[in-house]
Amino acid sequence: MTATTDPRPAYARAVALGGEVIAGVRPDQLHAPTPCTEFDVSTLLDHLVLVLERTAAIGRGDDAMAVQPVARTEGWAAAWQEAAHANQAAWSDEALDRKVTLPWTSMSGAEVLQMYTSEVTVHTWDLATATGQHPRWDDAVVSTALDAMRRDLPAEGRREMIEEAMRNMPPGTPRVFPFAEAVPVPDDAPLIDRLAGWTGRDPARS
Repeated sequence: MTATTDPRPAYARAVALGGEVIAGVRPDQLHAPTPCTEFDVSTLLDHLVLVLERTAAIGRGDDAMAVQPVARTEGWAAAWQEAAHANQAAWSDEALDRKVTLPWTSMSGAEVLQMYTSEVTVHTWDLATATGQHPRWDDAVVSTALDAMRRDLPAEGRREMIEEAMRNMPPGTPRVFPFAEAVPVPDDAPLIDRLAGWTGRDPARS
């Protein structure tokens, strides 16, 4: 695993930026809508922490779907930091090489970490947009996220793909459809706008 192929540095930087945006959320913004229409700000914060906790579970070789969401009214920044430290401890070289089976796919640990770099980055964009924040995006991280999204998320037929994945999820899992059809974005647009557009968000909202 070389410095250019190891996904851990990009993931760590995505997590660090996510922590900055989470810390910037004001209490009066918790019930504001977000570009991820399934969530308001508070439930998106819950989901972001869940993403990090499940990623740490995958790194340890545990069942990610056994990690259940927690509805919080505060304390997201502290929970985020705790989960970030758990990820640092979990993602060894062995974890990157391990085959990981999720309800919707099987891939290497390294590919999973790239996939979750994209999820953290996209939801950080959702949260920043919903709360009027303008973080300084790391183009190397966003490029990793965009490559993973283009690999794992087809340009068309997404709803059918997600419905199939939902059928394989544990009973009681909420039915959410986080990716609308891709929004056209110019090829010379900023990388973060291209990532947002590919995942069905309108970058003009930011």
